[in-house]
Order: sequence, then C-alpha cells, then structure tokens
Amino acid sequence: MKVLKQGFAVFVSSCLVLGITHHAFAGQADQSVLAPAQATQWTPDQLQQLVAPIALYPDALVAQILAASTHPVELVEADRWMQEHSALKGDALAVEVDKQSWDPSVQALTQFPSVLANADQNLTWISSLGDAYLNQPQDLMAAVQVMRQRAEQAGYLQSTGQESVATQGQTITIEPAAPDVVYLPEYDPWLTYGTPVAVWPGWYPYSGLYLDGPGIAFGAGFGLGYFGGYRWGWHHWRPDWERRTIIYNHSTYISRSAMVTNRNDFLHEHENFNRTQTFHGDRGFPGIPGSHGVAAPQRGFAESNVGLGRNSGRFNGFGNEPVGDGRAGFDGFAHEGAGGHGEGSHGGGGRR
Repeated sequence: MKVLKQGFAVFVSSCLVLGITHHAFAGQADQSVLAPAQATQWTPDQLQQLVAPIALYPDALVAQILAASTHPVELVEADRWMQEHSALKGDALAVEVDKQSWDPSVQALTQFPSVLANADQNLTWISSLGDAYLNQPQDLMAAVQVMRQRAEQAGYLQSTGQESVATQGQTITIEPAAPDVVYLPEYDPWLTYGTPVAVWPGWYPYSGLYLDGPGIAFGAGFGLGYFGGYRWGWHHWRPDWERRTIIYNHSTYISRSAMVTNRNDFLHEHENFNRTQTFHGDRGFPGIPGSHGVAAPQRGFAESNVGLGRNSGRFNGFGNEPVGDGRAGFDGFAHEGAGGHGEGSHGGGGRR
C-alpha cells in the first residue's frame, strides 16, 4: 500500500506540473519549469474556465470540491477505494469511510461518487483547481460568482424543485430545495454560460454529470442522512462568499496538502508551506498497473504517457490533433463531444 501511494503521488505531481504548465508557461519556453511556477498567477479567464465544471453545484459541494482539490492523490485513492468497495451502501459505507485517513473534504465527496470519479478522471483539471485555490482563493471564488451570474443571465440558473437559487447583492447562492436531499446538476460546462467557454484541455465529460448541450438537468437525489453525523458531513461545509474562503466546522479551512504548492508562501519564505514535488524521467510507477512514466517537462509543457485506469492514453498541453487512442488530443479551444464512462441513464428534473 505504501508503494502504491508513492506511485499515486508521482503520477499526480506530474499531472499538476502538466496542468499548470499548459496555461502559464506557453510563452516561456526558455525558462525552467520551477521558476515560473512560483510567480505565475492565473488570469480571470483561466479561473473561470477552471470553475466552470463546478460553479453551478450547491454551495456546500463547491466548498468540499475546492478543499478536496488540494489533495489530488487522496482523491485518486478514494475513487479507487470506492470502486473496490462498491457493495457498501448507506451507513455501512459512511462507517468505513470514516476510518480512512483522507482529508475531511475527500471523505465528504464519497457521498457523491460521480463527483469523486470525475475528479479522478480529470486529474490535471482537479490538480490545477487545487493550485488555484491555494494561491488565489479569493480570485477563484470570485470566478465562481462570475460564472453563476453568466448562467443566470443566459436563463439556465434558476430555482427548481431540486435546488433554491437566491441573489444577495452581488452574490448568488445555491442550496438544496429539501434539507436532506442533494441533487447534482448535469450540464455542459462549456456551453451553459451564454458565451461558450474554452474546453479545459483533455477534459473527459463524465456521464451523470454531463449534459450534451446548453441547459441544466437533474438526476437522482443523494440523501444526507447516513453521512450527517460525521465530522466531514454535508452540514460542516460552506463557502464564505463575503470573505471568499471555505468554512469547515465553523472555522476557515486550511489545507495540509503536501501535493500542491502554496507559491505565495514560498515567495514570502514562510516556514510552513505546502510543498509539491516535481518528478522527471520516463520510469514507471511502482504498484500502478499500466503506468509508463512521465516525461520531463521541457520547453514550457509536460507530456504524459500515463496509462492509468480511465485516463489511459497520451496527452500534451499543446497538441492540435488526437494522440494515442484518439481520445486525448486537444487544443483547448474546440468543443469536443467525447463521452465519459457510464453511470446509467439520466433521470429527474429535465433540462431548463
């Protein structure tokens, strides 16, 4: 298990380098990967692109995802653990999840297996989201509000039988319509905000969260009862939109992740900062089937040839054509209609 976790750490660190490098270093080909990473800031457009897949989720779920995004290795571990323990349901699942050593935010996402699986499937995106949250939390949360405003202006974000949408000044809140059931919105994150958003490079739409075309639909609801009594449960999380931070158990959430770097602390030479490791070479990862290593980041981008579960295939930050199995080539601008792996048919509330 220790070797497996080390392998996950290597893989996710490499994906993090890939995600940051693609957006931030394209015009800095002659500089090292490490130096720009410490100084780079995400632009408003990039932040809006990052939050597009989650901005229309209920507030508490947004808080959980942003916190969990700073723990990409644990997200992968949790998703694989959930697959291996798929027979566990309800309170039996909650009891076993509570025994795990994951961050409370990662434990919280086990209540929403499709959200957890989507993070595992889109590891470069979730790692980049964690980087942005650690380094520009206020800007990132402001981007969530911008995207909600765009969806509302486009006529798609409104109260339904599944969720309650309210506007307080410049802040749009989204809460479950019923106190004990959460419905996950299904939508195309690139087409539901009025003006199309550039597709996140390498994005794989996950069935059960993705709607083909503009609009929002709802599937089955998730009951909160089994998980409510645990310290990581739904009601322990909320975003503080005024201060632009995440609240966990009535206090500001502080990530203890060792996988995503807080570059602001690094630049100010604080002693307690989150360190990330950069792994080079094309060696395989011990204990991870199908792993073929990660090439060293060069000339402003990283290329990965990691065959790991659903994310198998090659991808690179600037490819303009399909690579490998044809699913992973991207240019970051053309909308792709790739389908995710299935969770069954959509149900519930219909498109609006």
